[in-house]
Amino acid sequence: MTRTAVVICPGRGTYNKPELGYLHRHHPARMDMFHRYDDIRVGESQETVTALDSATRYTVGKYSRGDVASPLIYAASLADAHALADDIDVVAVTGNSMGWYIALAAAGALSPENGFRVVNTMGTLMQEHLIGGQLVYPFVDDDWRNDPARKAELLSHVARINALEGHDLALSIDLGGMLVLAGNEEGLKAFEASQLVVQERFPMRLANHAAFHTRLQEPVAKQGRARLGVELFGQPERPLIDGRGKVWWPGATDTKALWDYTLGHQVTETYDFTRAIQTAAREFAPDLFIVTGPGATLGGAVAQSLGFANWRGISDKASFQARQADHPMLIAMGRDDQRSLATG
Repeated sequence: MTRTAVVICPGRGTYNKPELGYLHRHHPARMDMFHRYDDIRVGESQETVTALDSATRYTVGKYSRGDVASPLIYAASLADAHALADDIDVVAVTGNSMGWYIALAAAGALSPENGFRVVNTMGTLMQEHLIGGQLVYPFVDDDWRNDPARKAELLSHVARINALEGHDLALSIDLGGMLVLAGNEEGLKAFEASQLVVQERFPMRLANHAAFHTRLQEPVAKQGRARLGVELFGQPERPLIDGRGKVWWPGATDTKALWDYTLGHQVTETYDFTRAIQTAAREFAPDLFIVTGPGATLGGAVAQSLGFANWRGISDKASFQARQADHPMLIAMGRDDQRSLATG
């Protein structure tokens, strides 16, 4: 019996110390593909992905860099997307932030090599410029119940800070029950100083993260468009859901518009991951939501996004956990206890 699935590709921050060796551990049969990525890296005088993945030591300073993290996450995530069990029918693909680039390849709008070129180029440009930074702050409690009033209050505060002289601050990613905020140092510090510490760790700065999905990234977007031509993009083979909740359909996609969104709006405007997941649920009603590796940190945001839409009776953490225990609907391939549910 066929299981329908929406595949969700993760973004930055998912290849951490436990993931070191992910490519060699889970995908030894795909080394030929990884070596083609290596060739692209060698052409840019960069350390290869296979060497990075097989290193004996992990350091945050190195592996959180955009020019290191992005290609590793791409290689791991796309290999996972290609390793699904034969009875899984992928009805749509989406991703979070940088995961959009991976989704393009997983859906067939970019070849594996061209997808790698896009990720490697944008990750390198982000690192070279490193404009601004990011932090994460929740608007829900531990029970995950939606709190629109608290969210509106926080976003109003963000707008007030952004209006101050010399301060830049904006919503970078709408991530389930989390707000990912981005801006310059003055904007980020002002927000941190104004909010209570919650759950013992928020507001939390993200290491080596620039002010993604804000107007501060326009120089990066401009260089990306100059280096990555529209000819790299083709028709998707599966529906693609972008960071606005828009669906790009096979056979009906304007590839120039897809290129323009990917290296324009997607770089400089808010990425609404919550809406992407809710669109996936409502438009495609899949049996499964499969989050590819590396890592498994995106699962909470997916579950929260579904809960905010009251998807199939999910309204909070307890109802999600009850459904998950009864009939698992969310599979994180980066978790050893769930991976086999997707790979067969």
